[in-house]
Amino acid sequence: MSKLEKVVVPAQPDFMSRYLESLSLVERLHRLLLDVIKDEFERIGMLEVNAVQALLLFNVGDNEVTAGELKTRGYYQGSNVSYNLKKLVEMGYMHHQRCEIDRRSVRVRLTDKGRQVSQAVGALFARHAEGLQGRGLLDISGIADVNSALRRVERYWTEQIRYIY
Repeated sequence: MSKLEKVVVPAQPDFMSRYLESLSLVERLHRLLLDVIKDEFERIGMLEVNAVQALLLFNVGDNEVTAGELKTRGYYQGSNVSYNLKKLVEMGYMHHQRCEIDRRSVRVRLTDKGRQVSQAVGALFARHAEGLQGRGLLDISGIADVNSALRRVERYWTEQIRYIY
């Protein structure tokens, strides 16, 4: 056996089916989150930005960032973030400025209009947190367990990208 070859123990069938269910849930939850944001924005009459753009504005928040930083944080794919940032600048939701040190890099921050969208998403998420906790669907320990498990999966997947096993 070479140094690169490792013994791989096959996953138990029950574990594999639950892992596939988890993958499906993660995918569905992301699409559902975008639908929830879209419905909220239709309800309050904010129709100019789409759900992906609204989430991007929320994630930028009070920070000044580059497209690369948003991609590095894992929020968006490269072309997707560049396209949406360009649109948000054109629509007046973001300011952009070339970086003094690296002229190829553009830094963006929210305008007042962008902050309104970010605050609307924040208010929506606050209502969700209150609802989940108030109805007893998740308590602080339960949400901590969910986050911990998802971080472990994230770390594992990141290792799969960076290293050959």
